[in-house]
This record gives sequence, structure tokens and C-alpha cells, in this order.
Amino acid sequence: MPHRVNRRELLTGIGAVTAATALSACPFKNLRAAALLYPPRDLSYFDTPISRAPGEIHFGYASITWNENDRQAIEDIAALGFPGIQLRSNVLKEFASASELRDLLEKHHLKMVALSSGSVRIDPAVEAEEIAKHTEHAKFVREVGGLYMQVTDERPKDRAVIAADYVRLGQLITEIGKRTADLGISLGYHNHMGTLGQTPEAVDQILQASDPRYAKLELDVAHYLQGGGDPAKAIEKYHERLLFLHIKDVESLPNAESAKRDYRFVELGHGRVDLPAVFDALHTVNFRGWAIVELDAVPDKSRTPKDCAEISKKYLEEKLKVAV
Repeated sequence: MPHRVNRRELLTGIGAVTAATALSACPFKNLRAAALLYPPRDLSYFDTPISRAPGEIHFGYASITWNENDRQAIEDIAALGFPGIQLRSNVLKEFASASELRDLLEKHHLKMVALSSGSVRIDPAVEAEEIAKHTEHAKFVREVGGLYMQVTDERPKDRAVIAADYVRLGQLITEIGKRTADLGISLGYHNHMGTLGQTPEAVDQILQASDPRYAKLELDVAHYLQGGGDPAKAIEKYHERLLFLHIKDVESLPNAESAKRDYRFVELGHGRVDLPAVFDALHTVNFRGWAIVELDAVPDKSRTPKDCAEISKKYLEEKLKVAV
């Protein structure tokens, strides 16, 4: 069986070769003095494997619940103690400049974690337009001092979905991701009901068709469950590709036949998502990054968006024992 060289032997050998080369080329007559340029080193430090860093989750909250009243959202989210926020692309029109938004966030000690950049259309006729639009959004994120950008997609409206659609979407978000990466902004694909990435199988096909260097996964645990998947298993499966997460809950509607859809999103702990399992999985894979708590709309009209956020925060801190 051939001998496998460990790191210590390799580094020692390199040092010996370097020293020998230096001696042979040395112009000095006193070779002993020259050899002291490369004294023996204790390389035992390299015998110990480098351990993985422990997980570290930072929490933010999404402004979507405030229905584009982002100034109020910023004030409320900061007042509740969340250190981060996710905003939507309407802020490009709501604020006169990126610096205005940046200053407001700094005033409230909030980090812009991500921008919801909207959907990506896979129609070849508008591909260049889509790339340009999302690239402009990424420039805004950079100027605000944000970290990430997320995109969803649109299903074809006039025909059935085919396998080539997943491939085209994967290629398109890769092209967008290359441009956002040039700006220092990482791109995440957001799995979502009603899109190409509705089911776990579809998410897998889209990710396989995209370049992992430029297109990451922004996993929404509630959408993933509603689409037929297990979000805890998804975390373990895609942990090397996770950019950030939407921590979210969803419940089934009892009178589905009279509703537009048979589910709705609710505050954490009020739905079907196994959130303890989600956080166990995050700890198992040593996830280090942002988890954005999200609620699309207030489910109980007697409450305000801030009330809902407070309910979810209380669940995190009292039930899951995590610090926001």
C-alpha cells in the first residue's frame, strides 16, 4: 500500500527542499550561516484537523406585511429589536435615493439583509430586459449597504410547463447572479407557490440547471412545506448552497372550497411547519447566516403588522429559546 503523506511531512519536505536550494545557490562561503536562514520549525500544529465553525443565526424581519409602508415597517421592526430587514423592490420608487434609505436604516440600527427583486420571466424576448432590471436592483442594494438579492419566477401563462423551462430559468438566474456578484451582491432563488419552483422536485431541477457559484438558494420553509416538501430535509440537502432563509408558518384553511386557495400564512407557531425541526437542521449543518421572519399579510385583521411580528418574536424566544 503506498504511503500517504500528511500535512506535517509535506511541509517539512518543502522546507528541506527550499533550504537545500538556497544552500546550492548561496554566494557565501560560510554555508552554515546561510543554513540558519531556515531554522527547524515545530509543525505539530498542522497535525490537528481544522474543525467547522459553530452555527450562528442572525434574525431579520420582512417588510412585506406592511404592504409597502416601508417607513413604518422600518420603525416597527427596529423597535422590536430585530437587527435586520428585508425590503421589496418598491423601495426604489419610495425613496429618492439609496443614500436616503441607507441613512434611515442606520438611524434605526438596521441592516438591509436582502431585497426582494421580483420575478424572472423566462421568455427569450425579454431576457435582456430581465437581466438589466435585476442588475439595476443589485446596484441599489450595494449602495444601501445590503447583502443579498432574491428572485422568484413566473410560470408560463399560455402553456404547460416543460423540462426546458427549468433549464432556461436556471441559466437565466445564473446570468443575473454573475452580474450581481460583480457588484458584491449574492443572488438567491426563492422557492414559491405558483411559480416554476413550487415543488421540491422543481426546485432541484432549477438548482441543477444553475451555477452554484452565482445562484444560491433562499429557502422559504413554509412555501417548501406547502409545495409538498420537508424543509428540515431541504436544509440538510442544500446546506452548502443556502444563502439565507425565510422563517415562516402556514396553516390549512378549513373552508377551502370557498377560498381562493386552501392555505394561508400565519405567525410562527400558529401553523403546520415543524419549526423546531427546521432549527435542529440548521444547527446540524452549522448554518451561519441570516434567517428572515416573514408574513405576507396580517391573517387576523384585529392585529397590526407589528403585533404579528411580536407574536413571532415571542415564539422564537420563548418556544425555541433563540435570541433575536
